[in-house]
Amino acid sequence: MSRVAFFDVDHTLTTVVGMFRFLEYRLALTGHPPGVFRDHMRHLEALRVTGAPRSETGSLYFSWYAGADREELLEQGEEWFRRELDNGGFFNPWTVRALEEHRNGGDVVVLVSGSFSPCLDPLARYLGADVVLCSCPEERAGRLTGRLSVQMLGPTKEQAMRHLLEGLRVSPARCVSYGDHESDLPMLRLTGEAVVVGGDPVLHAVGRTSGWKFLPATEAAPPLPLPVGARRIGGRR
Repeated sequence: MSRVAFFDVDHTLTTVVGMFRFLEYRLALTGHPPGVFRDHMRHLEALRVTGAPRSETGSLYFSWYAGADREELLEQGEEWFRRELDNGGFFNPWTVRALEEHRNGGDVVVLVSGSFSPCLDPLARYLGADVVLCSCPEERAGRLTGRLSVQMLGPTKEQAMRHLLEGLRVSPARCVSYGDHESDLPMLRLTGEAVVVGGDPVLHAVGRTSGWKFLPATEAAPPLPLPVGARRIGGRR
């Protein structure tokens, strides 16, 4: 084993926030009018402008899946991801190229994200990632409760990374991490090398004094065409 390369996902590997794109797609797929998604986004933005932590906005996001069937969500995630690929512009080519270089060089590739399996599993398979560290919604009898068992944000990312490296017996000093937002600072500071993606001013300030590398952000993917008037229950339309 050479080393481990850790990648944040939204706005690092991708040009958009996959969690929001998936939610919008799923709501349309299950027959909800567009106003439902817009109301959800307004609620999140209202919390954000009042200074609510990401943990609070993340908990609100996952509350909207209460009662959802886990297997159906995974199926919808596969379908959503295929549509994103067809739509184009989903990935940041600079970061994906870096991931491919790590993978081809024999490094272990790990995705670290506050998102969850329906959004991340198809992406991880497509990129050839070895491990996914992500948020885990609470389940009962195969259905989501709307609460979280694990929320993969900030210091929790660092803790999960440390636990993985201990199991692999790899020193963090030999590893590299990629992130785009100041909340990624704990994971970026953990590894011997770090790469800032995009223009976050906090990360750029820290990165310049820490000798980190930088990759550019790229234009966001165009809006995803949504299913109209669809309703899928139990995996069938």
